[in-house]
Amino acid sequence: MNFLTRLKILPRWIIAFLDSFVLFYCAIFGYLVRFNFDLSAIEDNDAFVGSLTFMVGGLLVMQNTRSYEGIVRHTGFRDGANIFKTVIINFSLFLFLNFFSGKFLNDRFLLPTSVLIIASLSSLFVLIFYRLLVKELFQYVKNGVIESEIKFGVIFGAGEAGIIAQEAIKSDREMGFVTVAFLDDDPKKEGKNIDGKRIYKGLGQLETLVNEQGVTELIIAIKDLSVERKNEITDECLRLNVSVSIVPPVNQWINGGLTANEIREVKIEDLLSREQIVLDNPRIQEDIQGKVVLVSGAAGSIGSELCRQISHYKPKLLILLDIAESALYDVQQEFKENKINCPIQIVLGDIRNKKKIKEVFRKFKPQIVFHAAAYKHVPMMENYPEEAIHSNILGTKTLADIAVLSQVDKFVFVSTDKAVNPTNVMGASKRAAEMYVQALNEYLETNHKKYHTKFITTRFGNVLGSNGSVIPLFKKQILKGGPISVTHPEITRYFMTIPEACQLVLEAGVMGEGGEIYIFDMGEPVKILDLAKKMIQLSGKKVDEDVKIVFTGLREGEKLFEELLNDFETVKITHHPKIKIAQVLPAAYHKIDGQIDLFMDLINKNSENELVAHLKTIVPEFISNSSRFEVLDRLN
Repeated sequence: MNFLTRLKILPRWIIAFLDSFVLFYCAIFGYLVRFNFDLSAIEDNDAFVGSLTFMVGGLLVMQNTRSYEGIVRHTGFRDGANIFKTVIINFSLFLFLNFFSGKFLNDRFLLPTSVLIIASLSSLFVLIFYRLLVKELFQYVKNGVIESEIKFGVIFGAGEAGIIAQEAIKSDREMGFVTVAFLDDDPKKEGKNIDGKRIYKGLGQLETLVNEQGVTELIIAIKDLSVERKNEITDECLRLNVSVSIVPPVNQWINGGLTANEIREVKIEDLLSREQIVLDNPRIQEDIQGKVVLVSGAAGSIGSELCRQISHYKPKLLILLDIAESALYDVQQEFKENKINCPIQIVLGDIRNKKKIKEVFRKFKPQIVFHAAAYKHVPMMENYPEEAIHSNILGTKTLADIAVLSQVDKFVFVSTDKAVNPTNVMGASKRAAEMYVQALNEYLETNHKKYHTKFITTRFGNVLGSNGSVIPLFKKQILKGGPISVTHPEITRYFMTIPEACQLVLEAGVMGEGGEIYIFDMGEPVKILDLAKKMIQLSGKKVDEDVKIVFTGLREGEKLFEELLNDFETVKITHHPKIKIAQVLPAAYHKIDGQIDLFMDLINKNSENELVAHLKTIVPEFISNSSRFEVLDRLN
């Protein structure tokens, strides 16, 4: 057994020897059957010489078909087809030789035809059977060696993906996964078998398999499985203390084939409370190809993903603008390492620096601007309102004004659902920026009808995995053994993935005619407490035993429930059922332009209360929550 564990591939000469042995004894077997085991009759018909001839003929054919070159422990359909070809050619060769020997040797055949048929059929069976036997022996020995580490599991999905997953698992000696059964929602498959493993319907049998056969693992192997069903499967696995993994989409398989290493644990991102929104608008290519595109905040989670997606649409030049030196360098290195075929220009600069931004626009002449640069951390901006106003409002105004002067075609502004009925400085600063670009767009439409920059706004919720979001924070806290900090047991948020958010931005850039605020239909909001519990369980730990959850209270400016529209906003539908346009009355341009200019004087006075009070005059629905600025609302 130890020899077999060390022996990974049988040498070709051993396989050729075994095949020769099989051919010879199958011919002997043919003589025995043909002459009813009458040894004297067999001897009279020169069985030894005939069998030897059959073996030599087979060896010669094998030299042509190379049937002995396959790796036995990976025997598959092609190997079986090669063996079949070998046997058929050998059979045809002897039929041909029998014809001539019968003609010239007084009806004496090299092998009697009946013996030839029996020998060919039996050798085909044995040659394939012994290969499969060796394959299973290797598998048995492999599992025996790691018996203490064997994991008994089930595969959810008895279709093509499930079969491929089973083959990948069987071929991986280190995974130590033994499939006990298959589960599938299709009632037509119930009771059938795959690779000797029974198929059960749905999740009904999972608890029995856990109790009776020690199942500890489940692998989801279904393409296009709904998020709702994925959640149901995961919840049942977590209830039964079964680890759950998932087969990634086909386009993520290396070289088009699945390996056991690519089967990964289910992530919280897989369990969004709605179907992931996928946009595929061919007009994006038309709008971006051959254009100079600038992305501000290009080193951030949204900005960097925007750059990745834009690069696929073949812009003439992609300008990556950001103030974060290290993060911008990382994005640059990523583009180099992945050999992305798109000309890029890295610009280290601050959108608040008017001189720098003018220089960038004069030098590179961008035609499309995606403005993702912003301060977005709610408690941090509540502590430093001057920075939020300076970057999110004045920085946006600087970028927008220079875009107009530079005759940019489109300016797409990335906003947030925190701009709706804001309870914090960050949300209010983003709402003020929304108001400015909308007002500027209306002013240009009225006064410059022939040609003007089109300003479009996108508004979406929390982005899974983005810098500063709750998911990475919870992951770090779980790795440290807890506790996980949740601000309030009832707090909820809308979630979307980074690719979804960036697709919305690009789609808005194509659809927008100027002045619109685009929002996603983001499904039902997610309760953060439930999110925390599920993340703990998915990590293989128990809530309140291995990792505790503590409630820290709402942070400054934080609200329990996010909104996508305020009380005065309505929506109108678009060509895509998941994308809507918020109907918002724009502010008067000259009024808001003057109001924003006043911020510079207030910043110079260094008075936080005056800054925030002025922000509340621009955004009257801004009512502070859990913040020291609540006093300003009472004064009004």
